[in-house]
Amino acid sequence: VLDDWGYNLDTVDLLNEINIPLTISVLPELRYSQKIARDQAAKGRQIILHLPMEPYEKLPLEQSTILTSMDNNQIRRIINTHLNSIPYLKGVSNHMGSKATSDRRVMRILFEELKKRNLYFLDSFVSPKTVAKEVAKELGLSWIRRDVFLDNKLEKEYIKGQLLKLKSKADIQGQAVGIGHARRLTLQVLKETTPEFKKQGYRFVLLSELLP
Repeated sequence: VLDDWGYNLDTVDLLNEINIPLTISVLPELRYSQKIARDQAAKGRQIILHLPMEPYEKLPLEQSTILTSMDNNQIRRIINTHLNSIPYLKGVSNHMGSKATSDRRVMRILFEELKKRNLYFLDSFVSPKTVAKEVAKELGLSWIRRDVFLDNKLEKEYIKGQLLKLKSKADIQGQAVGIGHARRLTLQVLKETTPEFKKQGYRFVLLSELLP
């Protein structure tokens, strides 16, 4: 899964050179959100909404971030505006959201809206207090969790090491979910390393294929 698309088209050329199935996580209401979603869906990639949600940390927030202080109607309105803004959606993941994903009321509203549209949820797992799994179970919503962040440090050897960690998680669990970002170095490392993974018998799939 590759997060944070929509700000610009700077790395799309490199993205298009990566020859594996990818899930593209697009931020809403940015200049290139719709174009990237349309173009990547046409290439057979899976599109999910990267939904801005409130973190515990005091960080700069995207416009229309879902806050725990909002009332139910506000939250529903923002969710549906964002869902309607991006074509070809198959699911949703949280952008930031350590506070919001720990809030049962907020997650229940979100999951009710996703259920209506038959969308899945990827928990980026930015907080150990997340209630996504239990609320998804209550509502019968398809849910999956991130195993490894690939590029918390923008260093080539670090990213390669995280990909090895992803491999070992897949060895143990049978499958694993890695999240990287729309960064040139991350994409370059994926382009260079994934052919070797395939030779070793690892298979890259769209996120929906891993849903329980």
